[in-house]
Amino acid sequence: MPVPTAARARNHASTPAAGRFRPELQGLRGVASVLVVVYHVWLGRVSGGVDVFFLISGFLVTGQLLRAAAGGGIAFRPLWGRMITRLFPAALTVLTAVLVTGFVLLPENQWFQTIREVVAAALYLENWQLVADSADYFEQHNEASVVQHYWSLSIQGQLYLVWPLLIALVVAVARRGGHVAHRAVAVCLSVVFAASLAWSVALTSTDQPLAYFHSLTRAWEFALGGLLALGLNAFTPTALVRLALGWVGLAGLVACGLVLRVGSVFPGYAALWPTLCAAAVIAAGGSGSAFGADRLLATRPARYLGDLSYTLYLWHWPALVFYLVVRDQTEPGPRGGAAVIGLSLALSVVTHHLVEKPVRRSPIGVATGWGAYRFAAAAVVPVLVVAGCWQVVAERKASLHAAIVDDPDHPGAMALEPGFEYWGAEHPSVAPPLVALPKDFAGIEGSTCTTATYNKELTYCRSPVTDEPDKRIVVVGDSHMQQYLAALDQVARRRNWEVIAMNKGACPFSTESNAMPGDANCLKWNADAVDKILSLRPDLVLANGTRDVRRGLTEQTPSGFVAQWRKLEDAAIAVAAVRDNPRHPFKPSECANTHGAEAPRCSAARADLLSPEPPYARIPDLPSNVEFLDFSDYFCPGDLCPPVIGNIYVYLDDSHVSATYMSTMSPLLERVLDERFAHAGDNR
Repeated sequence: MPVPTAARARNHASTPAAGRFRPELQGLRGVASVLVVVYHVWLGRVSGGVDVFFLISGFLVTGQLLRAAAGGGIAFRPLWGRMITRLFPAALTVLTAVLVTGFVLLPENQWFQTIREVVAAALYLENWQLVADSADYFEQHNEASVVQHYWSLSIQGQLYLVWPLLIALVVAVARRGGHVAHRAVAVCLSVVFAASLAWSVALTSTDQPLAYFHSLTRAWEFALGGLLALGLNAFTPTALVRLALGWVGLAGLVACGLVLRVGSVFPGYAALWPTLCAAAVIAAGGSGSAFGADRLLATRPARYLGDLSYTLYLWHWPALVFYLVVRDQTEPGPRGGAAVIGLSLALSVVTHHLVEKPVRRSPIGVATGWGAYRFAAAAVVPVLVVAGCWQVVAERKASLHAAIVDDPDHPGAMALEPGFEYWGAEHPSVAPPLVALPKDFAGIEGSTCTTATYNKELTYCRSPVTDEPDKRIVVVGDSHMQQYLAALDQVARRRNWEVIAMNKGACPFSTESNAMPGDANCLKWNADAVDKILSLRPDLVLANGTRDVRRGLTEQTPSGFVAQWRKLEDAAIAVAAVRDNPRHPFKPSECANTHGAEAPRCSAARADLLSPEPPYARIPDLPSNVEFLDFSDYFCPGDLCPPVIGNIYVYLDDSHVSATYMSTMSPLLERVLDERFAHAGDNR
């Protein structure tokens, strides 16, 4: 995320080279910002430009802090006050615009996500909100947020808060010990660089989504910029070396996003590419040649792009997301992309000249010591209030869910039963309200959950029972098995059954890691889950029977599923293996809300998803304890797999069945279990 133009630094004899004005730095900011925008809009990729912003920020801020320390000490209140007046006006202007525009344009199922992330962005916590979402399996299925790009602004804001404290502490300790302050700072930043980079590499290899948004995995880029500021005066290359450094760095920066899949391999060691390229351009400085990269970067258009880099970064992503929503597209295309970029540029120019510059030139934060902080409160509070009002509206709409279920207007799956007669309203609404769909996932009401001491990811939740249960049923596997709890829970309450849920997202019950090959956590979870099931000795286990029902007939029953069933066969535990429901390349419910439930684009052809013969029918020598349950006719009746059945949305996203629809399958599931597993557990 680019940083607004700072005041031109004055020369200081005892400070790093970062103290003099570097016009090419503004051009470098402009190039990085344009790369971010172009890669996002036209290429659908990440460029590495954000890493350049982190490096430049570390370079400038470290130099400013050392100059302040050498000149009498770091004055924290005015320092942070100046940062507030530079960062807040444009950022909060865009957030306000997002709130207003989002309420009008965004589908209701994206409301809660947008509200949550706008609040996080306003408080400079968006990166941690995205970390929380990446750790929550169901939140991972969110749409790209309108303010998702504020993650980098949040990291910079956090580092701006910590960096002055760190530098001041190191300088104070060095002076008390009689050491040279700059050397002490260099040692400290070297430690931060090494530790943060090592952590970044390690975490990227094990949990890349977490690493991408984690503040500590980006601190090394700030530290690298600081080390560059400290050592630049000692770097005196020849004119030819400066010329080569500038162009190699600039060319490498432009090519980074094309060569590397930045979005899936960063930060880690791969982020050294754009940061070292930017460092090369900064180290090259003034080449003294008419053909130097610095001459290009110091031109008036390049510097003006640098002036706009902050506001352009802030506007381009909301402009892209809203364009795609309005046009109902997944990609803007060449002309649409040009329109998005043009609109982003226009908005950035207006914001820069009418918001950013006037506030920076005003007496805010200068006339009184606490003026900038009062301004911050006055600017942030309205954003939070508007977000809160939107939250209230969303909650009220979502509350209609409870009043609309279990009435004659919404039979759901029961509408597919032979002889069904509809006697509800002539023009009923579709349940649940779209705004309630993202949270309409199954669970066990009143359950008691326990986390295994030997595996913190293995949590099993028991349904409440007053006496000794007549049956004990374990539902194990990924989220596609967890969704059946909405149907089974009702049966269990009527029949005095105990239901134990043992689920992990993207980890079906298998001896392999089928959804994410090589996932060691899933492999261990499955090994511990089967041991726990053997110790529980349930009457019946509901588990995944197939997976990956997609267009192109990709459905399969992996050998790891069968191997897991065999372990239960040896203990005489019955298994109900459930055929998976379809997975779509779009959100059927959202499509139906926008285009109508009968729109052809919102339904999939059954023949494109499901073979007449399921894959387990072709497996020889299946374990004797397994029977298969196939509810495909209740997801794909006839030739189509529609988004709405019995006036209820079938899906809450692209593949998970809504709890509302699944609850209407309760009588069907009860009937099948009675027919097929009436005597399960009798030999315990």
